[in-house]
Amino acid sequence: MATFLLILLVLFFVARFILPIVLRMVVGNFVKKQARRYGQAAGGNSFGAPFEPARPQSTAASSGEVHVDYVPPREKPQKPKEFKGGDYVDFEEVK
Repeated sequence: MATFLLILLVLFFVARFILPIVLRMVVGNFVKKQARRYGQAAGGNSFGAPFEPARPQSTAASSGEVHVDYVPPREKPQKPKEFKGGDYVDFEEVK
């Protein structure tokens, strides 16, 4: 009976004091890893430097200049050839 109570007491202290510390470390590392992965996938900065400004991709363009790689050709809007009216809707006024 005494060994059972001693084991129960040890398990209680492990669950109360040690388990939260271990879980905090594991979950914290997991969250940092996921944030780093999704931040790099979106083209942002790594998780280590969240407050640094993003560096421009090309250093050839100076500040304030815009470089456009491709401009699609504009099509002229086509005018309708002849408008023959819409569909007739039967209307009856209800009083």
